[in-house]
Amino acid sequence: MAPDVEHSWLEANQRYLSTAIAAVRSELMRHAARSVDGDAGDEPTPPDALRHECHLIAQRLPQAPALDAVSRAFNLTPFERDVLVLCAGVELDSAFGGICGRAHGDAQRAYPTFGLALAALPDAHWSALLPDGPLRYWRLIEFGSGGSPSAPLTSRPLRIDERVLHYLAGLAHADERLASLVSPLRVEYDVVPTHRTIAEHVVTAWKRSVERVAPPVIMLYGADLASARSIAASACQACGWNAYIINERLIPSSATDLHLLTRLLEREVRLDSAAILIECQGLSSDATRDGALRDLIDRTNGPLIVMSRERQQLGRRPTASFEVAKPTSHEQRVIWQSVLLGDAGEVTANIDQLTAQFSLNVPEIESAAEEARAEAGPVSGRSLWKACRHQSRGRLDDLAQRISSMARLDDLVLPDSQKEVLRDIVTHVKNRATVHDAWGFAGQSNRGLGISALFAGSSGTGKTMSAEVLAGALELDLYRIDLSSVVSKYIGETEKNLRRIFDAADGGGVILLFDEADALFGKRSEVKDSHDRYANIEVSYLLQRMESYRGLAILTTNMRSALDVAFMRRIRFIVQFPFPDAAQRAQIWRRVFPRETPTLGLDVERLAQLSVAGGSIRNVALNAAFLAADTNEPVGMSHVLRAARSEYAKLEKALTDTEVAGWV
Repeated sequence: MAPDVEHSWLEANQRYLSTAIAAVRSELMRHAARSVDGDAGDEPTPPDALRHECHLIAQRLPQAPALDAVSRAFNLTPFERDVLVLCAGVELDSAFGGICGRAHGDAQRAYPTFGLALAALPDAHWSALLPDGPLRYWRLIEFGSGGSPSAPLTSRPLRIDERVLHYLAGLAHADERLASLVSPLRVEYDVVPTHRTIAEHVVTAWKRSVERVAPPVIMLYGADLASARSIAASACQACGWNAYIINERLIPSSATDLHLLTRLLEREVRLDSAAILIECQGLSSDATRDGALRDLIDRTNGPLIVMSRERQQLGRRPTASFEVAKPTSHEQRVIWQSVLLGDAGEVTANIDQLTAQFSLNVPEIESAAEEARAEAGPVSGRSLWKACRHQSRGRLDDLAQRISSMARLDDLVLPDSQKEVLRDIVTHVKNRATVHDAWGFAGQSNRGLGISALFAGSSGTGKTMSAEVLAGALELDLYRIDLSSVVSKYIGETEKNLRRIFDAADGGGVILLFDEADALFGKRSEVKDSHDRYANIEVSYLLQRMESYRGLAILTTNMRSALDVAFMRRIRFIVQFPFPDAAQRAQIWRRVFPRETPTLGLDVERLAQLSVAGGSIRNVALNAAFLAADTNEPVGMSHVLRAARSEYAKLEKALTDTEVAGWV
């Protein structure tokens, strides 16, 4: 309603409620006059006249008075409606308690009771007292304090629920018992066309079920919960409903608390023409929490939307499921153009580059633009790229280790053939959008479009450093995932873990480094038992996600021979990292000490006699630097010798005289 119309309705609604209270007060005064000797006071206005006045007020209102809305929503009989008004009158009219006392024939009983209502109000019926009657079932009224708990139901004090009282007065006030659990859903941006289509399907599903007791549960699933919220809000708005959201983690597990929450939520749906949205983080291994979620869904009859990263089995109610993806590349370009409107033309020219690399929803794009504007100086393509990297990290920081990349390709000591493959990987990632989209390869098939690589070689040969080099060259984040921690002995859990990682990473096209691929990629083609069969399924799922991943996925292994050849055929690049020879080790030693490190008498050729890989060389150099710093001396051969002995002990290798001959 417009503000002036709303104000007019509020005043008329208050007149309507006051008149309804006056009608019940008139019934009480008549009852007092009949049952109590002496003067009952001035003759009240006849109740029928007051009820007729209510009817006239309601006819002039643009929408039904709140009391009528409650009566229809909870199917109250005229008597039950009068009981509700009786309890509201005590709260809103200071003289009403005294009238109750006179009607009771006891001034100390200045409160309403079922007994008083049955005696004084017309069309009384005993079923209004029942626990499953609407007054008590929906918690419209409750037994108040005062009186004996063991007293008969008919003589115990009654009170109107505070939320219901405010509603009757026409005032919006959330139930305090729900305030910490449920919040209104507010989405302050328009939905994109593909999401608007899903919202229309949701509305259609609801409208088709208009004859049912409960409409189907709507499941919106996918990695983009922010877009799911906007779709839910759009669907509710189209139906003229408010929307309230609750996180599944706040759903109580105890039967008593769950029963109360369900009752209050359903009451809110009826009072406020609302839908309930439940936001789930994903499939849970907590059976108690999952059971509470399903109980809540089964017990709730109103419009219900469940938003989850994975599709779930929700219980006994019919379910209509819709997958929610990020806005399409075209929609993202339109959003970027709208958000960057007014910025320099050279910035908008970077939109294609941004949408090719990052898959962001509306709030993420808006936040990235604001972050870029917050930097000193004008918005630039570089500042937008940096902001998009920040926005796309999201939940991945909780699932994997982000590695800062400072190394460059020139820092790698590798044969030229291996460096050439690394350059090819950079070329594929940078030009993926051109080849896949502009040149039409993505239109032929989605299979094999993901860019994947296998880095094979013993520890310390440069596999992780090469991943850092690629991240630096592409200006992308690098995340390390230890596959040995992802793989679970429980059937199906490994697949869930991988799904969470890829879903979280997909928005930013980050570089994923799956370390210790041997934990999953062993030779498992021969199925001996159910675990072998599921291991093959897990491997196939990982390869499938790698093939469709919009970023770069790298697997590392120390033993290439342990990997199944059939699996390796599905990986685009394979880089073998050889153990460095003496010349390569000498090159590593020349670069390992920073320019600022003081050194004295280091013989690179003699140091190269150590038969260790680059990672161990760096460990030795760093340890030697600490030893030299402790004695306030430049790093010399004696410090390196001590550090080498420590590194060899860690590797459980013997340091031979040949390797350290002529050092000291």
